[in-house]
Amino acid sequence: MPDPPHIVSDVMTRPAVAVGRDARFKEIVRVMEQRQVSAVPVVAGQGRVVGVVSEADLLPKEEFRDDGPTRSDRTRHRSALAKAEALTAEELMSAPAVTVRPDVTLAQAARIMAKEHVKRLPVVDDEDRLSGVVSRGDLLKVFLRSDEDIEEEVRRTVVSYLFPAVGHAIHVSVRDGVVTLRGRVPDTSLNWVAERLVRALEGVVGVEARLVGEGFRQDRPEITGK
Repeated sequence: MPDPPHIVSDVMTRPAVAVGRDARFKEIVRVMEQRQVSAVPVVAGQGRVVGVVSEADLLPKEEFRDDGPTRSDRTRHRSALAKAEALTAEELMSAPAVTVRPDVTLAQAARIMAKEHVKRLPVVDDEDRLSGVVSRGDLLKVFLRSDEDIEEEVRRTVVSYLFPAVGHAIHVSVRDGVVTLRGRVPDTSLNWVAERLVRALEGVVGVEARLVGEGFRQDRPEITGK
């Protein structure tokens, strides 16, 4: 069977940078600049995550800086105006925070990010205390896996599992994460299963399944109508 999937705790950044509820606007900007991050968790008490301040939460301060908000602005952008006038993390933060547990798979974390339109997720324990932060870049680390590692797992967990009798005759090659399967198999109905299993392996970018039935001859002449 395939190796266990990587989970958030395998790739998350720790210790995570965070700010308290009373952190001032410029302090938050300074922390984000120094740590090269686009958002920071806001913590209270024993490190419990209560919100997140992102670049989007800070930008209204600049948006309305020149002339201040107009009457139409006040009608259309009440939330943005509140952010523009905010001075502390508690006033700026988006709450409740979208968080993730350390044992969540990278695929699940990626789906949460896409659904919530966020670039980073605070990682919290069972009591919502900050354990780390996982970013989009962290989730992409699985694609740094070597071609050799991917090839070994494909042979061990897919080819030998689906085609034990002819696995030795199936050629597996991997280049830049793209897996190619070539060879003759006794049951071509399993080809789509092989492709799906390979595609699910971490680090795989694409799959080219070129498996044909044992009785198939590539040099067979084309038969045309009379």
